[in-house]
Amino acid sequence: MQGAQAVDVNSQALMLAKQNACLGCHAIDKKIVGPSFKSVAMKYQGTPNAQIFIQNKIQKGGSGSWGVVPMPANHKLSNGDLVVLTAWILRGAPSSNH
Repeated sequence: MQGAQAVDVNSQALMLAKQNACLGCHAIDKKIVGPSFKSVAMKYQGTPNAQIFIQNKIQKGGSGSWGVVPMPANHKLSNGDLVVLTAWILRGAPSSNH
């Protein structure tokens, strides 16, 4: 992705993260309740099927990957929104101005 298309996807993903309360527990570059998006990207870098794994984690919730605090399920996101959001997380949650 390049130029305006990348900015649009990054903006869309950040908007999805805000609208679906992701930022209540996660930040882009620091741990809150859950890991930062950059930490998630680093942990799963080069891992086959990482995007599907993260999509399932978001949609179904769970615990154990980052400690004992469970992540609540988020059933509201469409499959398309999950793809946009997880791809952005796995890129390290770049901001729109990069």
